[in-house]
Amino acid sequence: MAITTELQYADLRPLMTRMTGDEKHDSAATSTLDVLWVLHDQVLSVSPDRVDDPRRDRFLLSKGHGPMAYYAVLAAKGFLDPSDLDRFGEFDSRLGFHPDRVLVPGVEIGSGSLGHGLPLALGLTLGLRAQGIDEPRVVVLVGDAELDEGSNHEAIQVAGRWGLGRLTTVVVDNRSSSTGWPGGIADRFAREGWATRVVDGRDHTALAQALTATSEDRPLAVVAEVEPRGGTR
Repeated sequence: MAITTELQYADLRPLMTRMTGDEKHDSAATSTLDVLWVLHDQVLSVSPDRVDDPRRDRFLLSKGHGPMAYYAVLAAKGFLDPSDLDRFGEFDSRLGFHPDRVLVPGVEIGSGSLGHGLPLALGLTLGLRAQGIDEPRVVVLVGDAELDEGSNHEAIQVAGRWGLGRLTTVVVDNRSSSTGWPGGIADRFAREGWATRVVDGRDHTALAQALTATSEDRPLAVVAEVEPRGGTR
């Protein structure tokens, strides 16, 4: 059941301050804040009343360490009672340091072990197609350093080759990757057949435009550039 709130983007950072105990991941969480808000406010077809609707969009947070921004957005959108945030990380709280799809309404996967989200999104996209459910988008958010995992490379290759237009990967790039990629992240996806966009990860208008620039026969990769890890925002 939806929880009625009148919370907006300006309320997200105060909501995040209510969650303590995982401060080492503050930068990781804050780097995702604007992408998460734009997705849930302007792009995704999801709501608290449709968490079991087979035709809902699917959002997968692969960058599951430091989920404070995610929980704040879910609270603002009525998936969570804001009072739940005060018990973040406590024994018997539904809000753990990694999100749990069994405990948190709106969460599609348990995540935090990096490298799993994009392959899961690929499989979910294929599974929906096999069931003849063509409307939903599958959107996965990953971090730039997470792309060092080999499982992501295989998923990028397969999705591009098979032209999975319902799949979108958002890469939050705070330049924390230890290896990087020659030519940049967008080039990595483009070489495998993805449509790509590179935007300021704090610009809501640019994010919304990029995230809705889908096509029927090519998956979409949006690289959202934010301040380097350890920055002030």
